[in-house]
Amino acid sequence: MSGRGAPSASSAPDGRGLRIAVLATRWHPRMTDGLVDGATRGLAECGVEDTAVLRVPGAFELPVAAKALVQQRYDAVVALGVVIRGGTPHFDYVCRAVTDGLTRVALDAGIPIGFGVLTCDTEEQALDRCGLDGSSEDKGREAAMAAVETALLLRRVRRGEGR
Repeated sequence: MSGRGAPSASSAPDGRGLRIAVLATRWHPRMTDGLVDGATRGLAECGVEDTAVLRVPGAFELPVAAKALVQQRYDAVVALGVVIRGGTPHFDYVCRAVTDGLTRVALDAGIPIGFGVLTCDTEEQALDRCGLDGSSEDKGREAAMAAVETALLLRRVRRGEGR
């Protein structure tokens, strides 16, 4: 199970005043919709009211769309998608490109990207992680919570409160 080693659940951080975009792919809509639902539920738990939910065709398009969103003064972006291994190296190329691309956007912009892109060997693995009824994990919610917590940390550091 991939959740092994996760930090213990804590109360939702206070994300009031943050502006956060949820960016999701259209591939594997049942699972991706579960991720989006988890992310929006997590943002609501944090009190984030200024949100946008946008879709891109596939995982490969996530980095360029995330870059455009951080340029629009979002405090964080939650990137969501599902990539399932097939019989060709395409899986490896897409997973590497989306991971490296989102990392580059986050570092270049100094804006957190909540990484909720499931990279699974099977559909069953993705279903178990996407936050649907019967799933053992809710990676959409986890990605949103990580984005909020990191945005708040960066806000404190930038204000000189990180000492």
